[in-house]
Amino acid sequence: MASTKDKARQAAQQAGSNPYVRRIIEDEELRASVKEAFDAARHAYQRMSNGKGPVKALTDDKKVQRDLRTAAENLKEASDRLKGKRKKRHRFRKLLLVGIVGAVLAIALNENLRKAVLDRMFGAEEEFEYTSQTTAAPEPTATG
Repeated sequence: MASTKDKARQAAQQAGSNPYVRRIIEDEELRASVKEAFDAARHAYQRMSNGKGPVKALTDDKKVQRDLRTAAENLKEASDRLKGKRKKRHRFRKLLLVGIVGAVLAIALNENLRKAVLDRMFGAEEEFEYTSQTTAAPEPTATG
């Protein structure tokens, strides 16, 4: 008959050979997603059990809704990582965003660049001098 230690050792070896358990052990982001989902769900549960009732908390409390949304997103991310799906990299989007933010900052901070951009968009600003086309009416003279 096998001892308790032998059974525990055999169970640990079987668990270590399971690809899902192996991925949980090795993937730090997977563990972080599961932990964040658990924390968000626990916080939502605490807010729902404050005495108002779960229905009212779900429909009225924005923090509960946010926590449940966060928990669902993190569980989806953990599920995808567990299945081996990787997040899509959006390098071009990030580069485009950085470029747009940089251009807006440059235009906002540099007056000459701002004038050049406005001239290109709306045409050069015409400078003019105003001269009145009307003549002043003669002042009435006092006759006495």
